[in-house]
Amino acid sequence: MAQHILALAAEEAPERLQAALQSLGEGEVRAPGPGRACGEGCPGAGRAGPCSPCSQESGVLRRLMVYKHCVPLVESGDLHLAKVSEIIGLLMLEARQLPGRALAELATLFVDVIKGGSLSNGKSLELFSTVLTALASSKECLAYGKGELNGEEFKKQLINTLCSSKWDPRSVIHLANMFRDVPLTAEELQFVVEKVLRMFSKLDLQEIPPLVYQLLLLSAKGSKKAVLEGIISFFNQLDKRQKEEQRAPSVDLEVATMPLDQLRHVEGTVILHIVSVINLDQDLGEELIRHLKTEQQKDPCTALCPFSVALLLSVAVKHRLQEQIFDFLKTSIVRSCKDLQFLQGSRFLQDLFPQKYDVTAIILEVVENSAFGWDHVTQGLVDLGFSLMESYEPKKPFGGKVAETSYGLSKTPAQQACRLGASILLETFKVHEPIRSDILEQVLNRVLTKAASPVSHFIDLLSNIVVSAPLVLQNSSSKVTETFDNLSFLPLDTVQGLLRAVQPLLKVSMSVRDALILVLHKAIFSRQLDARKAAVAGFLLLLRNFKVLGSLSSSQCSQAIGATQVSVADVHACYNSAANEAFCLEILGSLRRCLSQQADVRLMLYEGFYDVLRRNSQLASSIMQTLLSQIKQYYLPQPDLLPPLKLEGCIMAQGDQVFLQEPLAHLLSCIQHCLAWYKNTVHLHQGVEDEEEEEEEDVGFQQNFEEMLDSVTRRMIKSELEDFELDKSADFSLSSGVGVKNNIYAILVMGICEVLIEYNFNIGNFSKNKFEDVLGLFTCYNKLSEILKEKAGKNKSILGNKTARSFLSMGFVSTLLTALFRDNAQSHEESLAVLRSSTEFLRYAVSVALQKVQQLEETGQTDGPDGQNPEKMFQNLCRITRVLLWRYTSIPAVVEESGKKKGKSISLLCLEGLLRIFNTMQQLYAARIPQFLQALDITDGDAEEADINVTEKAAFQIRQFQRSLVNQFSSAEDDFNSKETQLLITVLSTLSKLLEPASQQVLHSLLGWGKMCVVAHRCDIPCCKGLLTLLFNLHALYKSPVSLLRELAQDIHACLGDIDQDIEVESRSHFAIVNAKTAAPTICLLVLGQAEKVLEEVDWLIKKLNSLGSDTSEDSSQISNQTQALEKGVILQLGTLLTAYHELVQTALPAGSCVDMLLRSLSKTYAILTSLIKHYKQIVGGRGSLPCVGSNTSLSASLQVKLSGSHLTPQCYSFITYVQVRPKLTKKKEDEAAAISTVMAKVLRETKPIPNLIFAIEQYEKFLIHLSKKSKVNLMQYMKLSTSRDFRINASMLESVLQEHNTEDAENDSTAEQPDENQEPKKKRQRKK
Repeated sequence: MAQHILALAAEEAPERLQAALQSLGEGEVRAPGPGRACGEGCPGAGRAGPCSPCSQESGVLRRLMVYKHCVPLVESGDLHLAKVSEIIGLLMLEARQLPGRALAELATLFVDVIKGGSLSNGKSLELFSTVLTALASSKECLAYGKGELNGEEFKKQLINTLCSSKWDPRSVIHLANMFRDVPLTAEELQFVVEKVLRMFSKLDLQEIPPLVYQLLLLSAKGSKKAVLEGIISFFNQLDKRQKEEQRAPSVDLEVATMPLDQLRHVEGTVILHIVSVINLDQDLGEELIRHLKTEQQKDPCTALCPFSVALLLSVAVKHRLQEQIFDFLKTSIVRSCKDLQFLQGSRFLQDLFPQKYDVTAIILEVVENSAFGWDHVTQGLVDLGFSLMESYEPKKPFGGKVAETSYGLSKTPAQQACRLGASILLETFKVHEPIRSDILEQVLNRVLTKAASPVSHFIDLLSNIVVSAPLVLQNSSSKVTETFDNLSFLPLDTVQGLLRAVQPLLKVSMSVRDALILVLHKAIFSRQLDARKAAVAGFLLLLRNFKVLGSLSSSQCSQAIGATQVSVADVHACYNSAANEAFCLEILGSLRRCLSQQADVRLMLYEGFYDVLRRNSQLASSIMQTLLSQIKQYYLPQPDLLPPLKLEGCIMAQGDQVFLQEPLAHLLSCIQHCLAWYKNTVHLHQGVEDEEEEEEEDVGFQQNFEEMLDSVTRRMIKSELEDFELDKSADFSLSSGVGVKNNIYAILVMGICEVLIEYNFNIGNFSKNKFEDVLGLFTCYNKLSEILKEKAGKNKSILGNKTARSFLSMGFVSTLLTALFRDNAQSHEESLAVLRSSTEFLRYAVSVALQKVQQLEETGQTDGPDGQNPEKMFQNLCRITRVLLWRYTSIPAVVEESGKKKGKSISLLCLEGLLRIFNTMQQLYAARIPQFLQALDITDGDAEEADINVTEKAAFQIRQFQRSLVNQFSSAEDDFNSKETQLLITVLSTLSKLLEPASQQVLHSLLGWGKMCVVAHRCDIPCCKGLLTLLFNLHALYKSPVSLLRELAQDIHACLGDIDQDIEVESRSHFAIVNAKTAAPTICLLVLGQAEKVLEEVDWLIKKLNSLGSDTSEDSSQISNQTQALEKGVILQLGTLLTAYHELVQTALPAGSCVDMLLRSLSKTYAILTSLIKHYKQIVGGRGSLPCVGSNTSLSASLQVKLSGSHLTPQCYSFITYVQVRPKLTKKKEDEAAAISTVMAKVLRETKPIPNLIFAIEQYEKFLIHLSKKSKVNLMQYMKLSTSRDFRINASMLESVLQEHNTEDAENDSTAEQPDENQEPKKKRQRKK
């Protein structure tokens, strides 16, 4: 029969074929022969359709039989794909003709096949999509269960059933593809998307990318947010699981997840799919940004994970959303840094809401992950890095010098963001070789184009790049040489930083070095002074780093860039050391020409020669000979001729103007340091090795220098000021040429004296005669110093009003101080007594130490040898600190006799120096603070490398300064030193930053001392500010200071009185520091300022509460517990703070800043109360009642409202009335009344704080009414409705005015009786606290 039907189909005889088909029984249609199953009869199916009309029941049944047979046949895998496609195409064409019930039956068949897991290749699903589409358009009523549904509803039920059933993981991709062709409602699409997302975890990792692609194409119908959220959440969880396994590897192999490289490659492929779909569907990219912004408000850790950041950066490269994405990322980074900084400043916040995420670490993790072939992310990383560095680069103050912060720690969020940008670029440079040249080119371009603005951050990045890969940079050497062509046009600081940065590259690339030398040779003859100085800086750098054969090792180097960078690539040493000598001598020849140029150029040479010697010892002879020939131009060899130096040759006159031509003191300083180093290092080294005839020449210039310096010393001591044309009657004003010349002479002579002081002390070997020479030189120095100070007091245009930088080196200062104050050797006693006998010399030594520490604190380096060596500076600071600490604690300032001389005492200078050293340590040497504190306790030997408890060491130092402060407060009134007290308080504040907040014992003892000091009755305003600020800072280390604010507010109220003059405030003083002198405005403003910080913390917590309330991604019980803890903290803070405001609004504050700040603070308080009520309004529906903070706490939400309604709002209105009416009540003295009226009018006109406060109160009451209605709790029972501010009658005020009017009428009446003078005044009411 089958052969007959096929023959009829081939003959195209529809009538006969239809008759034959109608004669077939059901069993014959359902069971074809084996040969037909292989596809031989399937071409006839196309003819069977028209011959089985849907108008006949039998035709419909035959069609269904064909469909039911073909679906398993197609999925069996026995047919060729071409045959399968042909069959599915034929069936899809005929499907729309089927009636609704047949479509429903066929669709149910497909659902059963999918639920049974019978799909193999998914080809039949193309037919399923057509069936569902046709079913949706069917208007028939179809039986479903016991009822009937139309086609659309039937389809919905089928999809619901399908998405609720179990899917074979192999068919998920086919099903996702199938649903793209099915018209789906939003609800149906949501079912499908959620089902596909749930299947992610059941698939192999390699199957995820194609499924994601199908899901993204499906998102064109809608549910974009759900698709993106599901994809990001899935890979975020995988990353977290991978990190946990890396921290604690799983023993169970079945539990272990995929390899890391496989995960990263899959993530990269998924990101590429998303980017490609976004390029076709712009709405998907906008939805991505909207979703991440929303999630960031809820949980930043979920929103910004490594996968989502990498996705954003990939989208930003070739998309119009780049600006939005970078703005979002930069805002997130800065917000994260601000939150971290905010948390670090408050122990209260750290306990309530510990920081869970760090955007900086996440972005750097993206850089690390991009090594797994994520080339599509690298350009976004580069753009983000430069965007961060440019958006948050250091700012140049108007008319001022750029503050260098590169040597310090990143403190502000902007600095941290800029540092993050540099880290991104550096790590990307290390990981991705193809983009290295692009990064280097952009960095160099910014160094050149941003010369007018700070570029230190770009130079630091360039330095790190060169150090990381100097050999790799040889390929980009052309870009560096192009940059050298512009050196002459760059600022000197930029040139020096740039040359230091590329220095390792100079050692491995001869072409770069030669290009630099050509540029420097041209610059040295430039007309521009900065170009010449740049040339000198470049040549000195080359001399320091290209060693001549036989030079000492670089371990003796004092330059900061030596140890790390030179060791990177010393390739030239293998083949070029001998040739370097001619090269260096050629450079020295060029530099000798600079000795005839401007003073600034010579100054750079003199300051750089010493470092060259330290790095390149074989150049000693040439450099020393150069210096000798230079000094001979100004040295007078006649032994009896005074003065010994020709100062007139050091200046140059051009018309009426006089300039310094030769910085003679710097020249002598250079000679002195080079000679000392030569004698201690090279000469001894040659003596050990017995090296040859050059010693005679070397000894020649050494002897010349020594004889010259001895002669200059002897004659400088004998010289009088008149010999230098300087005396007290000389003109030192800068308005005349003579005055300028005298100023230059004075500075030169003082510098020469200081250089000779250091020289003679070093060679003296504790000889009494040498120390007498030192004191003689100081006498000359001191005379000139006093004259300049005296003239500066009379004339502000004299150089003496700015203390000139000392020529003493930092190392010598530490040696000198140790000898003066701590040297107890018997053999040194007689000679040191000469110096110790001069109080002025002792004060001078400590003053120079203070100046050096200040320079180090401000610039990160000091003048003189080893000034740029951090290790040497650290050692010198430790030595100086030990001496200053011993001197201050051993000899108090009260005991010290300062005599009639004006100026600070030595003890006060020591204390100021200690303060600067503690600040410098925390800025520059934060990592070495343990060794620093250990060094203060160890006088011999280095600090041990054992575990050092910083808190214990700092607490020990704190106790020493505490005793000094207690002595200040307990001393007689005449002995009280306000300046010393302020310094002590600042020192204690600085040291308190070193304490570990967790060490409760130290903090409790410290707080107990703080309260004891605050009880001190004698304290001026500056000390009062310092003490309270210190106390607030200590409170912030372990708890909130709200209780302290309440006590201070009560004291202020008791001290200043009540706004109602008839009420007498009960005096209950907590702190004696609060008195009529300090209560207002000093303490009041401090209390309000601290209250502002508490309000900021509460506001921050409420925002976190709102984010937790809207977050549903985590465990609900965990969120509930955290929410309750935050609510408790907010309510307790606000409740205590309201009691403090309750006291302040009843205080008779003087007009001015206190009133203005209190009104502003109250407005902010009510705004925060309103935010809290809004939060409760959002969550009250879920809880069904107002939240309570717990049974152990009396405050709850309702009590909070009650407290604000009874203790704050009525008093606020009374205070407003007091502020507005007070000027009218104090008109007894017209001048005073006019002044107060002017002040109040200005406050009311400019700031308008009162209307803002009233508006804030009314907004608070408005939302209270809304919350009452929603929670069905009458919260307004605690609130008294506000009086209309437009029309109010103050009864007491009206009564007083009427009384005054009646009194005036009585006085006008001639028959009025005189009042009784003995009448008792009205008794005051006492306000209960």
